[in-house]
Amino acid sequence: MAGVQEYYKKECISKLMNRFGYKNIMEVPRIEKISLNMGLGEAVQNPKIVESASLELTLIAGQKAVVTRAKKSIATFKLREGMPIGCRVTLRRTRMYDFYNKLVNIALPRVRDFRGVNPKGFDGRGNYSLGIKEHIIFPEVDYDKIDKIKGFNITITTSAKTDEEGRFLLKVLGMPFKNYKIQEEEVG
Repeated sequence: MAGVQEYYKKECISKLMNRFGYKNIMEVPRIEKISLNMGLGEAVQNPKIVESASLELTLIAGQKAVVTRAKKSIATFKLREGMPIGCRVTLRRTRMYDFYNKLVNIALPRVRDFRGVNPKGFDGRGNYSLGIKEHIIFPEVDYDKIDKIKGFNITITTSAKTDEEGRFLLKVLGMPFKNYKIQEEEVG
């Protein structure tokens, strides 16, 4: 089992139950999936960039990336239906916890001038989204072999019903939110 998954089961569940007063252990919010999405607008001029992006996203996630294609043709962007324009990966279970651990403990601290992630990235239902501007912060990416620095979006889907529950869950799991303080005795 992943270290984050074990920590969630041993420590986080009790902290969440104390904070929000859940009666049943099944009420406690948990991370359901993590989705990575890399949109590549320049793929219209350079179709080979999708292959390299897919390979790099596969290395980062530890699971094969799926190439996404355009649903509609848009003449002003010279985009035709069915053209490859990005790639995505959805992580669940052990790979999800491994990626979360790598994101929080290795990748985010490598961001230049990092002061924490924005605590306002929640959608109203406890799910959190953040953008990564440079994919080279992940240790799997070989800096010498990349042709262009790409960014991508990360969405953490939780079973929390409110943003406050989702924010507390991610904070207890180690997400470095900027200017978000909770009592130290609650987090530990």
